[in-house]
Amino acid sequence: MRWNRRLRGAGTAAVAAALLGGALAVPSADAAPRGERLTDLVNPFIGTENEGNTYPGAAVPFGMVQLSPDTGHNTGYDHSDTHIRGFSAVHLSGVGCGLGGDLPVLPTTGDVAETDYAKYAAEFSHDTEKARPGYYKVGLKSGVDAELTATERTGVQRYTFPATDKANVLINAGQSLHKSVRTEVEILDRRTVRTKITGSGFCQDTKPYTLYTVTRFDRPFSSSGTWKGGTVTAGSAKSSADGERNGAYVRFDTAKDRTVEATTALSYVDARGAALNLRAEGGRSFGRVEHAARAKWEDRLDDVRAQGGGETLRRTFYSSLYRSFLAPNIGSDVDGRYTGWDQKTHRTADHGGFTYYQNWSLWDTYRTQAQLLALLAPRESRDMALSVLRIDAESGWLPKWGYGTVETNIMTGDPVTPFLTNAYQQGLLKGTPGLEEKAYRALKKNADGVPPADSAPVGREANKEYIAEGFAPYIKGRPHAKPGDSDYDHGASATLEYALSDAMLGQMARELGHERDAARYAARAQNYRKIFDSSTGFFRARDKVGAFTGPADPAKSEGFHEGTSWQYQWLVPQDLPGMVDLIGGKQATNARLDSFFAYEQLLKDPAKTAREVWVNGPYDYYNADKYNPQNEPDLIAPYTYLSTGQPWKTTDVVHAALTLFTDTPTGMTGNDDLGTMSAWNVLSSIGIFPVQPGTDTWGLSTPVFERVDLSLDRRYYPRGRLTVKAPGTSPERRYVQSVSADGADYGRTYLRTDDIRGMRELSFAVGDEPSEWGTSPEAAPPVVR
Repeated sequence: MRWNRRLRGAGTAAVAAALLGGALAVPSADAAPRGERLTDLVNPFIGTENEGNTYPGAAVPFGMVQLSPDTGHNTGYDHSDTHIRGFSAVHLSGVGCGLGGDLPVLPTTGDVAETDYAKYAAEFSHDTEKARPGYYKVGLKSGVDAELTATERTGVQRYTFPATDKANVLINAGQSLHKSVRTEVEILDRRTVRTKITGSGFCQDTKPYTLYTVTRFDRPFSSSGTWKGGTVTAGSAKSSADGERNGAYVRFDTAKDRTVEATTALSYVDARGAALNLRAEGGRSFGRVEHAARAKWEDRLDDVRAQGGGETLRRTFYSSLYRSFLAPNIGSDVDGRYTGWDQKTHRTADHGGFTYYQNWSLWDTYRTQAQLLALLAPRESRDMALSVLRIDAESGWLPKWGYGTVETNIMTGDPVTPFLTNAYQQGLLKGTPGLEEKAYRALKKNADGVPPADSAPVGREANKEYIAEGFAPYIKGRPHAKPGDSDYDHGASATLEYALSDAMLGQMARELGHERDAARYAARAQNYRKIFDSSTGFFRARDKVGAFTGPADPAKSEGFHEGTSWQYQWLVPQDLPGMVDLIGGKQATNARLDSFFAYEQLLKDPAKTAREVWVNGPYDYYNADKYNPQNEPDLIAPYTYLSTGQPWKTTDVVHAALTLFTDTPTGMTGNDDLGTMSAWNVLSSIGIFPVQPGTDTWGLSTPVFERVDLSLDRRYYPRGRLTVKAPGTSPERRYVQSVSADGADYGRTYLRTDDIRGMRELSFAVGDEPSEWGTSPEAAPPVVR
């Protein structure tokens, strides 16, 4: 049960400053004033410019619907645009390629003559925009005000028109952010429009998926029609098209009653599912739905109560917390049916009853967001793990990057293993007899094999060579066997990702009593050594005969996915002591880390270093020898200092990186990737970070808040809460002097999940100079065995 009370009082001292964009935020004397609503601290426009690729529209936590404006950017909304093409029902926060944007709906006035939404798009100004969790509003230059809100499976629109007898709502089935394959639209009666949309594509072509929608208006329309291609047919009730423009319009007389409300329900199963979702979640006024959506977000955000810090710091924090709960998304209908990856209909009731989730950006989320959700939303996280296991059961293979009902094969490596071993290590698979073994068997099949040629997934595509030779070869220009990315294009980083996953699976195997498997995976976890080139002192790709290939300069290396050897050298969380030995010991490693983070410059000006030395553009991944806080391979890198005896430098780097998160449309560090970057901000701000993804290990660094109260689910965390304190923390007083756990000295730089379960309070004493805390070899995170 979540807390629903407000933290009151003035006992918390104001923090002198907050790290935000290199500027000092105005201090807040009381971080949680009486009557404060946490949703007021969320700015949905953060990340809507400079390729953060977030969306400002309406959704509820993990909802199937994300009703939001599309302006012409390939992923939906861009704050620099000036026209809205429609308010569409499906979006993913921070993806890098066009995906979703299904059923853009737009209110217009006058005759319906144009059918291309790029041409009939409505001009707007940001001065007329407003957004908060579960709500979006904009005034269009046409004189129409549009408001959006949502339930889990429906999007609700309220349009206020000028007085006219030609107030239209355009329902566009044939245009979206992806490739349209086939669409059907049908006007069922004077209040209801139904569509069937089959689309494909995410970065590259994928197998098609189908979405069903039904839209119900709160009053009859006066007339209607359809369009196909460029032809508008008044009075027509049906239209279908293969890959071309296709839609319907409905018209109202708003001379007296200027407001029109509409509710659109979705289903990935069938038209009946959409109708059932509409019946269950529709039928309420816009105001009631918006109030309920806001209450859901207040309840969710209230699980984390932060005190201290300036207003801007708290806004960026709670905005990141908000985005962390936007995905994965509900995929099952209210009756428990869902479409599996075998494209057949299944029922959650047949498998013990659970909520089925979809949309799996696993290469990203396994590093941060999966752990945050396991901590703050363990019941939902358990269902998410069950959903991934159903994908294996129904399609024959575990996912890599799943969208809706299909595999896209975007990104490389083996991200599903640390995702599921994290669920296991956090205790999410307990309580159902045989479930842990079931998960292990699915992971073992994935780790030891390759999907057959006639199946959609690529899985561990280079597994045959990896198992035989200890590395995934880098084969430049090799034709892709299936749509999506190929591990052969990124053999060096794929090797590191495979080895990381082997380590985490080996630990799970040992704990479940599979000793031979455990020893085999533990040995494979050392395969990172196979691509270490002692002549350069860095990882390097090998070709199909085993020779090192590509430039010897690690800043110009090839075979690493969205990064260089400099950036990937720290992706050995299972055995950092071994990596340190390869580099030449702690002194040599610390010198290399200092160079990587431009540490001397960082100490002089953290924000400037972050923005001018580290960051080179949202998609500038290559030809670099510095930290890239905008992309996933480097997310754990600042915490490497915990293993080299200099934990204060972790805080220096983390706090500098946190300056990149600001309360502006450009305030994201690159793509959000379904909450990955947002979760990094949340966890790093609290001071507890998953340094070994796929395990139960959490590294420590100085919190940016004086106090954070976490409300935890008692089913998984018996004490029900954890308080993290850092009295007096500030940009100047950021160094840990000591740590105590429930009043007892705590000398390690990491926690285990069981520590969190048994702990009430973790307290950091801070000062303005580094200390000896956490510098002993025994204090460092352990090797994964």
